[in-house]
Amino acid sequence: MSWHPERYLAFDDHRTRPAADLLARVPLLAPERVVDLGCGPGNSTVLLAERWPGAAVIGVDSAATMLEKARASSIRADWLEADIADWTPEAPVDLLFSNAALHWLPDHQALLPRLLGQLRPGGVLAIQMPRNFQAASHVTLHQLAAQEPWAAQLEGVLRPEPVAPPAWYHELLAPHAATDIWQTEYLQALEGEDPVLRWIEATALRPVLEALDEAAGAGFKDAYAARLREAYPRRPDGTTLFPFLRLFIVARRA
Repeated sequence: MSWHPERYLAFDDHRTRPAADLLARVPLLAPERVVDLGCGPGNSTVLLAERWPGAAVIGVDSAATMLEKARASSIRADWLEADIADWTPEAPVDLLFSNAALHWLPDHQALLPRLLGQLRPGGVLAIQMPRNFQAASHVTLHQLAAQEPWAAQLEGVLRPEPVAPPAWYHELLAPHAATDIWQTEYLQALEGEDPVLRWIEATALRPVLEALDEAAGAGFKDAYAARLREAYPRRPDGTTLFPFLRLFIVARRA
C-alpha cells in the first residue's frame, strides 16, 4: 500500500498527541538505543530524539515515501527502510516505541512477545494503537465495502478488528514484563470540509481505494463521504467532532 505523508500530516497535532502521551509514561532515564517502529514521516521520532539527546535513535518504516519525508527533516535520527513485521535489531535495545503502526500487523500473540525479546533486561516496549474499529467511521466503511457495485472487488481487503481488548494484552505480556495498559478516547475537533473523510483517506481508506479502479474508487469515496457527513455533522462553529479511542501499552521487560 502507498502512503501519502502530506495527507497523514494534515492532522499532525492530533496524530502526534497520543505519541506524546505514550512517551510520558516510559520509565527510562538514559536509554542508549531507541527505535521508533513504523516511524512514518518522523512526527513521533522527533519526540524521542528530543527527550533523550544522548541516545542513538533509529526510525524504521516500510514506506519509502514516509522515510523520504523523514530524511528531509532535521530530526536527529537514522532512518531504515524495513518491514517491522520481521525486522530485528542488530543488538538488544532499550526502547521499542510504536505509535499507531502495530495494528496494521497480524498475530499480536506472536508479535509482541517477539518484540519484548529484542529488549535488554529492563528495556521497554511502548505501543499505541487505534481501537476505534466499532466507531461509525469504520463500521460504515465495512458496510459500504460489502455492498454492490464494490463488494466483489473489495472481498478480503478490509480486515476484521485487529486490536484486542486491554485485558487480552495484559494476559499476553504480564508473564514477561511489568505492564501499564490504558485506553483514552480523544474528542477531536476537526476543521475544514469533510475532515473525517480526509482523516481516514490517509489511513483506513487507502487499501479500499487502491483495490478499486479510478471510477469505482470515486463512486465509493462519494458514497462514503455522504455517510460520514451524516454520522459526524459539522457544528455551527465550523468544527466536526470525531471521537477516537486509542489503546496504550507500556511493558518493561523483567
